Amino acid sequence: MPENTLLAAPRLIDADVHNSVGASDLLPYLPAYWREWVKNHGVGNPGSGYQSPVGVLREDARPPGGGAPGSDSHFLVEDHLERYGIDYAILTGSGILGVSLNSDMDWANAVARAYNEALRDKWLDADPRYKGSIVINHSDPAAAAREIERAAQDKRMVQVLMASGSSRLFGQRFFDPIYEAAQRNGLPVAVHPGTEGAGTAGAPTPAGRPSRYMEWHNILPINYMAHINSLVCEGVFEKFPDLKFVAIEGGVAWLPHLMWRMDKNYKALRSTTPWLKQLPSEYIRQHVRLTTQPIEEPANGEQILQIFEMIDAKSILMFSSDYPHWDFDNPKMALPPLKGELKERIMAGNAADLYHLHQKVEIPSKSNEREAVAA
Repeated sequence: MPENTLLAAPRLIDADVHNSVGASDLLPYLPAYWREWVKNHGVGNPGSGYQSPVGVLREDARPPGGGAPGSDSHFLVEDHLERYGIDYAILTGSGILGVSLNSDMDWANAVARAYNEALRDKWLDADPRYKGSIVINHSDPAAAAREIERAAQDKRMVQVLMASGSSRLFGQRFFDPIYEAAQRNGLPVAVHPGTEGAGTAGAPTPAGRPSRYMEWHNILPINYMAHINSLVCEGVFEKFPDLKFVAIEGGVAWLPHLMWRMDKNYKALRSTTPWLKQLPSEYIRQHVRLTTQPIEEPANGEQILQIFEMIDAKSILMFSSDYPHWDFDNPKMALPPLKGELKERIMAGNAADLYHLHQKVEIPSKSNEREAVAA
């Protein structure tokens, strides 16, 4: 492939694309002891215990040569990026985030590093439209910070990614080494759901465990509310003023309520958080970013546009498809009608600013590649 030529600004950036890196892909990057463990037992990341009755992955997204949906870097380009005209895909992995909730932190650290190495070689080298997320074990912040420092040397890695399931709220100072390393390297920190109730994490809700997948899936946003509330109230964004926090796949309609409640209580209880210098909602607008999928779908479509206005979606909301999951959002159909600057910001502009992707890259056509080979 000839050297990439910088072109116009991107028009569509997908902030949540699930590539699959299997156990066999990790083997070359693991120390000998852990390599034998994987051969005998598999990766074994803990799951939440809730199973989707319709399956998590779309059967129609399986590569023609076999394998799991999202496991073929070249087919994903054809089936998703080229089909919908996606200029960049932010890769968020599949089934890997449970490393943060494994009781053996040494194992979790080794798997996270191996995943990041495999991601680089198998995916980021395959197409310049792929951008990576540095997977970390958030249960060991010192080791996670070292992994951020190491993996961030590859500038195709555009964010830090960790499980949203946790035994601690993310605003607590325990996690400061992660935020310090991320800020130092100019990377946002993102969380993704699916591990609530898994491994060393607590129950998915404060009142206990739901009975089935639908209940668990419905209530996932409360975990995001708890983490964002913690990040703001514990003063993370005062300590790390350049840090951005990305709440992937958690919905959006809950955010106005959270901001209003936090602002109201702050006016009476600010003495308990003397380090805060502005309203909680202002920290959220400046530092928190959300992705669109799964977007709430009220019977009156105009109501979600009102929610967009309430949360300043023009500044904080980024399109995501969740490919190749069961509730995948087609970028041509998923959102209510968007116009003008609001559409441009949600579909590409906010992600371009966050991930420093202000120009798309030229991708040689297949006919040009054939001509170059023939020459």
